[in-house]
Amino acid sequence: MTKYFLLAFFLVTIGAKLSAQEMNYLGEPSFKVGEELDYKLKYGFFTAAEATIRVGESDKKFDDKPAYHIVADAKTAGTFDIFYKVRNRYETYVDQKTLEPYFYTENRKEASYRHSDNVTYDHTTDKITAAKGVYPMKGKTFDFLSAYYFARSVDISKLKIGDKFNLQYFLEDGVHSMEITYAGKEKMECSVGTFNCLKFNPTIIPGRVFRKSSKLYLWITDDKNRIPVKAHVELVVGSITMDLTGAKNLKYALNPLKKQE
Repeated sequence: MTKYFLLAFFLVTIGAKLSAQEMNYLGEPSFKVGEELDYKLKYGFFTAAEATIRVGESDKKFDDKPAYHIVADAKTAGTFDIFYKVRNRYETYVDQKTLEPYFYTENRKEASYRHSDNVTYDHTTDKITAAKGVYPMKGKTFDFLSAYYFARSVDISKLKIGDKFNLQYFLEDGVHSMEITYAGKEKMECSVGTFNCLKFNPTIIPGRVFRKSSKLYLWITDDKNRIPVKAHVELVVGSITMDLTGAKNLKYALNPLKKQE
């Protein structure tokens, strides 16, 4: 694995929920304080990494407004942890009404590689300030964590198979965009159960990790929670699958489909 591997995969899979950013916000979040989601990433049959995402209430206010504090921790597991240890933490503070970000920070420890960044979103001046400079912010722009939670709370009732839309997210040195295609509805099984899901196909950029023909698919629950339960992406060598392994303190009951006897 390269030192950017886990970051790239988490950004593409978790960030893919940005797909709904141009749709209408429902005006109420699909999550609540205390929600916790656990994931495993498998390379073939081997568990490569684990991640936990938690929602808390911030003790800080921004523009004198209350905020959610969302934290994601990711680490390698098993044999991968011996040969290429990763300990990454990502945090974002978002407005409790609009779900747009005020402040994002990351601290990445990937083998001998170290990287940290603090990103401020100024919605008065429409500017983003990060370690590498100041950047213009045109329209709704997110970090991958805030984008994920915003997109879980938008109206997707009018989506049709084949619909395409773009997302905007800030990463390290600028605002980037990604095209996502809605691929329809499917039943998908994960460690927590089997669910009716919405399927998305984000476009990925080929390179050291992804080959030109690589495909990424993401499945999220077709209910009020909109939780990602599965993701699968092809790599230059092999493939990786993201699997939901735990979900606590959800705003709405999570109802897996009953097994047929």
